[in-house]
Amino acid sequence: MRLDKFLKVSRLIKRRTVAKDIAEKARIFVNNNPAKAAKELKIGDKITIEYLNRSVIVEVVKIPTNNVSVQEAKELYNLVEEILHEKI
Repeated sequence: MRLDKFLKVSRLIKRRTVAKDIAEKARIFVNNNPAKAAKELKIGDKITIEYLNRSVIVEVVKIPTNNVSVQEAKELYNLVEEILHEKI
């Protein structure tokens, strides 16, 4: 599954177009490498998303074949780490 679609289906990012825009700005990494929206994900990949005030690292646990419910979305990944960035 494409990175942008996974982020939307897993509800880590609300819209696929937003996921694509963030990826184009090099703020999403897969296995510590900058990733494009079309990057194909595999189970075990680690995704780092740099939001404005925090960074979130998740590990892909399951790749869905279609859209999933809100409850199932949380089962698609494991939260590895969440880092809050302080404003200076």
